[in-house]
Amino acid sequence: MRVQVFAIFSALLLGLLCHPAISAELPDTIDRIRPSIVAVGTVMPLRRPSAQFMGTGFVIGDGRMVVTNYHVIPELIDTAKKEQLAVFSGRGKNATAHMARIVKSDPDHDLVLLDIGKAQLPAMSLAPATAIREGKEVAFTGFPIGMVLGLYPVTHRAIVSAITPVVVPSNNSRELKAKQIMRMRNKFEVYQLDGTAYPGNSGSPVYESESCRVVGVLNSVFVKDTKETILERPSGISYAIPVRYVHELTSEITKQP
Repeated sequence: MRVQVFAIFSALLLGLLCHPAISAELPDTIDRIRPSIVAVGTVMPLRRPSAQFMGTGFVIGDGRMVVTNYHVIPELIDTAKKEQLAVFSGRGKNATAHMARIVKSDPDHDLVLLDIGKAQLPAMSLAPATAIREGKEVAFTGFPIGMVLGLYPVTHRAIVSAITPVVVPSNNSRELKAKQIMRMRNKFEVYQLDGTAYPGNSGSPVYESESCRVVGVLNSVFVKDTKETILERPSGISYAIPVRYVHELTSEITKQP
């Protein structure tokens, strides 16, 4: 009888580990969310290697939906050579490819929602759409250099250093580039993080280490191209798209688990 009670208690504890009201140590959080972190890319049977990674994504909703950055998706997919958009789950050589399709996209906020069909993976929960405070401690997990390091997710810690406009006003109109002008028409705020991210990290979930809830989507290209065009070298600062835009992207498609 005691064994049965202990087993039930253990199952409840694991299930509640990442409930918003219950804190968890970061190592426990990483163990919990790791199965929800996926790579996004394409597969082509005749290509060597057949799999090509473009960025990171994370599973939400019913376990069949994946969120990533819009710029991660290739502009052209060679269907004539049977190339297909894919999501990769698992670790190392045990990775599994799931064919994916675009359900909805939001180029203005560099977000896209993918459907992986019949596959069902553990999902992450989204934090409320309200903005988080500057100084908030967060973490992000993804594949920083893609296939170079293999399919082994890497976690970084950071704080939200600032909440800043996606476009920095220019002192001279001649300094403005086409991308900046276009994005000035759709101004919004992003989270500036003190953690270093790389191109393969694009699409990684930025989450509360104590609750596992996603507060943003890491972005290492789209925002930098807009904010840091006057810099000769990247600043090392990272940015995240606030989760409220993920809520808007998925509001009519999926519900929270």
